[in-house]
Amino acid sequence: MKTTAAATIGALNFATVAVYADLYITQPILPLLSKDFGIAPATAGLTVSVVVLMIALVSSAYGSLSDIVGRKPVMVTSCLLLAVPTMLCAVASSFHMLLFFRAMQGFLMPGVTAVAVAFIGDSFSEADLGPHVGGWIAASVAGGLTGRVLSGFLAAGINWRAPFVFFGLFTVIGAAVIARFLPRREGNPTVRLSDAYRGMFAHFRNRRLVGAFLIGGAVFFCFIGVFTYLPYYLTSPPFHLSTAVVSSVYLVYIAGVFTSVISGRLSGRLGRRAVMAAGLAIACLGVLGTLVHSLPVIVLSLVVLCIGMFTVQSTAPAFVNANAEGAKGGAGALYVTFYYVGASLGSVLPGYAWQAWGWRGVAASCVTALLVGLAADGWLCG
Repeated sequence: MKTTAAATIGALNFATVAVYADLYITQPILPLLSKDFGIAPATAGLTVSVVVLMIALVSSAYGSLSDIVGRKPVMVTSCLLLAVPTMLCAVASSFHMLLFFRAMQGFLMPGVTAVAVAFIGDSFSEADLGPHVGGWIAASVAGGLTGRVLSGFLAAGINWRAPFVFFGLFTVIGAAVIARFLPRREGNPTVRLSDAYRGMFAHFRNRRLVGAFLIGGAVFFCFIGVFTYLPYYLTSPPFHLSTAVVSSVYLVYIAGVFTSVISGRLSGRLGRRAVMAAGLAIACLGVLGTLVHSLPVIVLSLVVLCIGMFTVQSTAPAFVNANAEGAKGGAGALYVTFYYVGASLGSVLPGYAWQAWGWRGVAASCVTALLVGLAADGWLCG
């Protein structure tokens, strides 16, 4: 059956919500994991970093594979299989077992995260690319918000294992939706995987793309660093917030949903480089604001951080797709790889900064990453 553009985008965004919810399940419950398994904050943070590191390692393979066999088969299969390790996390009897299942989640997530923008680029015109990519980023924000908030409430009301069962079932529904509503577009089976990889790595000769890759890694380092260690900050003196209340703080993500949609449209008018630079600067202000020991100021600062981060993230993937000469699936996958390398570092290094210097250390490490992104925008993307 022929599907409309609205149905296609709606289905893709629904599955995206499910996948990104899976990614962030453990973030609001890290203190509970620390207590249950008797582990330090930086160690508990590995339940986030192992996922994003695996995504970084395997994203390039999914991008090149989708160039050959087509985007839809890769997305549907990986989304369906993702439900399995998600639900198995609920029965993990040790922290090492939990890490293994989280790594398996990270192995499968790029089937959607590394392929979706290339699918949009294949399906829509250059004029529609920015708005649709912005909408997809908004769906990823909604997924992160859903995972963080519902996970915290389910864990507080039942136990920390319950969110994995809920989101595993949600992921199955996401796979069924894209299987039903995404149109099939053939890949290029005459291209060998080795040729696809050569086309992908050729993008490193394009300095504008390299700059965008660095921007993606820098902004996600900051974002993951702040929100991974935020529960430790807000459950310690002088705040002493509960897990459920900390989870509600993640509602600031709603600002990212609207920002992604608006930025996707503004980038076509103002230029993507200018929009990315503005987003990085805004994110810096947001991080610095969290240093004030006032809960209302911190919440407002987190809103500002979300606005800045998703201003960048709703623009950079479209910038990559528009500037890639061929092998667009590979280009998108490289962006995702750098994005999640930044996230994997951001989920661990600020943890050591937290243990050594408290929240000031977390803020300093995250601002430094954003300054690297600003340098890349100014020197490489022009």
